[in-house]
Amino acid sequence: MMKIDACGLSCPQPVILTNNAINNDESPIFILVDSECAYENVQRLANNKGYRVETEKTGERIQMKLTRENGK
Repeated sequence: MMKIDACGLSCPQPVILTNNAINNDESPIFILVDSECAYENVQRLANNKGYRVETEKTGERIQMKLTRENGK
């Protein structure tokens, strides 16, 4: 399990941190972002790498749980 707090970071930093966790074969990955742009970019990366994304919004923060899909 990996936890990443990317609040306050501008793109592409949240994507880079997430990609590093994916490349290290981490699952699940919890990532916290505070911008719609970061959310969309991390979600796109996760989907392209075969991860399922669950999202929970709290105020301006968005917590994402990335879990590797079976067989990918």
